Amino acid sequence: MNSCSGIAPGIGDIEAMAGAAFAALPEPFRKACEGLAIRVADFPPEEVLRDLGIDDPFALTGLYQGVALTERSVADQPQAPDTVWLFRRPILEEWIERGDVALDRLVAHVLVHEIAHHLGWSDDDIAAIDRWWE
Repeated sequence: MNSCSGIAPGIGDIEAMAGAAFAALPEPFRKACEGLAIRVADFPPEEVLRDLGIDDPFALTGLYQGVALTERSVADQPQAPDTVWLFRRPILEEWIERGDVALDRLVAHVLVHEIAHHLGWSDDDIAAIDRWWE
C-alpha cells in the first residue's frame, strides 16, 4: 500500500485488502460465497445512488447486488453473478474522517457487511465475526 508515499491507496490496494479480508473469513463462510464477485470502483454509479435515494456519492461505501441465499428458489435463473461492490473514495473519506481505524480494517468491515447481505445474515450474525464496535 502507499501509506508513506502521500498517494491515496488505489483500487488495486483496496482490492488487495478486500482479498486478504475475504481469505481470513472462516472456510464455511468463504464456501457459501462461491461465485460471489467482489469488485472495487471509485464511486457507485449515479443510477444506483438515484435508485437508493442517496444524494451524496460519499454516503455509500459498499453495496450488495443480487439475491440473498436465504431468498433464493431452485426455480430462480441467475441473470448475473451476485456482486459485492466496495467504493474506494467513500471508504477513504470515512477512514480519514474517523481517524481511529486502520484502512484494512475498515475495508474488511464494509466487505463483511455486504457479504452478510448475500448470506441473509442478521446484525447478530454479523457481530459474531466482525465486532466492529470494540
